[in-house]
Amino acid sequence: MGTANDTLFGVLDAALTQARVRFILPDRTYDVGQGGDGDLSFIVRVSDPRFARRVLTSGNLGLAETYMNGGWAMEHGTLDRLLATLALADVDRLIRRDPRLVARIAAMRLGHALPNSTRRVRPHYDVDAEVYELFLDETMGYSCGYQQTPGDSLQTLQENKYDRVCRKLQLREGERLLDIGCGWGGLIIHAARKYGVRAHGISPAPNQVEKARARARALGLESLVTAEVADFRAATGVYDKISSVGMFEHLYPHEHAAYFARIRSLLTDEGIGLVHFMGCTTDKNDPDPFIQTYIYPGSTQPQLSLAVKGLEREKLAVLDVENIARHYHPTAEHWSERFRANKHQLDPGKYDARFIRMFEYLMAVYIAGTTALVAGVFQVLFTRDFRKNLPWHRV
Repeated sequence: MGTANDTLFGVLDAALTQARVRFILPDRTYDVGQGGDGDLSFIVRVSDPRFARRVLTSGNLGLAETYMNGGWAMEHGTLDRLLATLALADVDRLIRRDPRLVARIAAMRLGHALPNSTRRVRPHYDVDAEVYELFLDETMGYSCGYQQTPGDSLQTLQENKYDRVCRKLQLREGERLLDIGCGWGGLIIHAARKYGVRAHGISPAPNQVEKARARARALGLESLVTAEVADFRAATGVYDKISSVGMFEHLYPHEHAAYFARIRSLLTDEGIGLVHFMGCTTDKNDPDPFIQTYIYPGSTQPQLSLAVKGLEREKLAVLDVENIARHYHPTAEHWSERFRANKHQLDPGKYDARFIRMFEYLMAVYIAGTTALVAGVFQVLFTRDFRKNLPWHRV
């Protein structure tokens, strides 16, 4: 039947057609892959004897946890490029096509009582703003930016994104803007500064709301920018424009109907809204288990059709849909570079080596995902008054 090592590295040898990878284990070395011009693309040193079994039975979660625990490390090539290569190879698809492999992996899950580390650790770390400050820009934008030129800085990417959202919403001075899931306030502050709107943000995270308020005060925008700790269900008032950036994908499917119903109830009869989210581009929504366990428990990658269906149910007409997924790659590269440069500033008593490796792996997942384009980043513009607000041209 073969060992777990033979199974895993046999699958990788067949799947990797554009790269060659050497895995150095304590008792044996495996060279896998058919691509390249004879040179090794990556060298990986593995010290965890359970590595192959964990990867086969837990996928990216097993790969991530063994990395976090120091069970393997890169000796040649970069982590993000390795993960991108694996994502492009679509190893899971190859396994699903072979019933014998599926059965063999299922037997490993049932026949071996391997401890699942996710049951022995906190489901995710409590991460303070100080961690995000290491790799985010001054506005603390933590979603896909928008690149105008290849040399755009991280802050420029985020400000480009904010401005694109504002122009799509056709913001005018004096209007009322609600940002659902406002994070640290980057969009509401930009909208108030550049367009003179009265911008209100809501977030369930108290530390985000306090930072948004503090930044607004520092910029002298208290009269235009407000923020409160609230769930979308608790939002009140009437608004000319509504935005929601990077929040829809954090809802459970059973919450979608309430989300769009609340948006409609808060929007004026002639109002315009925009929902920006990372979504699935195929018929299957298969959230990453590492992200689910350690970063955003409960998050999904909903299909665009779910958002459109939710809007249509509330008689909110779609004006425009844009997929800006390509812009996530330069955003993620900036994040990764800044984290690597600044991670030494973290207090080791508060953030141990395993936490650092977890965030290194997260940055690599961002870059790998945006290299392989495994998901879309959709901006869906909609309105209650289609005849009045349908634009002649896209922003």
